[in-house]
Amino acid sequence: MRKLTPLLRNYGVVIAFAIFLAFGFWRYDNFLGSYNILSFLRYNSMFTLVALGMAFVIFTGGIDLSVGTVAALGSVCAAMASPYGLVPGVAAGVGAGLVVGAINGLIITRLAIAPFIATLATMLAASGTALLLAGNQSVSVSYESGFVSFGQDDLLWFPIPAWVALGAYLAGSLLLNFTSFGRTTLAIGGNEDATRLMGLEADKVKFLVYLMSGGLAGLAGAILAAQFGAGQPIEGVGWELFAIAAVVVGGSLLTGGRGSVGTTLAGALLLGLIFNMLNFENGRGWISLSAYWQSVIRGLILLLVVILQVKLVERRTASSKH
Repeated sequence: MRKLTPLLRNYGVVIAFAIFLAFGFWRYDNFLGSYNILSFLRYNSMFTLVALGMAFVIFTGGIDLSVGTVAALGSVCAAMASPYGLVPGVAAGVGAGLVVGAINGLIITRLAIAPFIATLATMLAASGTALLLAGNQSVSVSYESGFVSFGQDDLLWFPIPAWVALGAYLAGSLLLNFTSFGRTTLAIGGNEDATRLMGLEADKVKFLVYLMSGGLAGLAGAILAAQFGAGQPIEGVGWELFAIAAVVVGGSLLTGGRGSVGTTLAGALLLGLIFNMLNFENGRGWISLSAYWQSVIRGLILLLVVILQVKLVERRTASSKH
């Protein structure tokens, strides 16, 4: 059992994903059919991008509550710029996210405001800005400019949003594991004061981490607008909880200092897989869960994983003292 503990701690989310996948294949018809797989990857690409940005924030011991409303703001900005083409539309969404991310970074590093308070304030501000820009209604995208292809088309039989998410995760993994930026990110989460004493640029890295989180949320918003054909100013509610849950399910410590990009991806896909299975179960007529139940289940999963994480940390601390 002692030999299995490190395996479960490091790869438990991957093992759980494989088990749920096998169960879904056994229980549901066409669960592993091409339509369901491609739809699953296309839709969940938005959440994986938001989770990636959240992962780097949590690695530093911080939190970003604004990612959901930033995605909504990004979708509105992308829809408004969509008549000018695919690139301007995506750039507008990402740009909106970068602006909010930069504001978060400056408030946290320059004004020394706690991340929870800073990002809560920008969450409310981003939501209000999205509603003001959209006039409190959805903003239709241009179908003539080619913008919608960013969310709806495939490349080499694979959804374009999934390619974007895959590229982001590969870049994130390289950044975390093979650069001084990644090492400093984890060092800040481990002990920020010690990081500063070592002469590392803690404030610069923290600023860039929140900038990254905002940009990825804006990119998710651009995909949202392209995929559903409209900017959604009231979308993104609960996305921050999904992102936090994905990071924690992936084994990263909420206190920072330890984490993995790969297991964050696995955590996001596992949560998406659970909700996908619930939709199949609804179709069988055995249960009938509305979309609101997803938030309840998401919260319960997050609570369960946090409790397990606290127990593991306590056990590790106790064993290190002996």
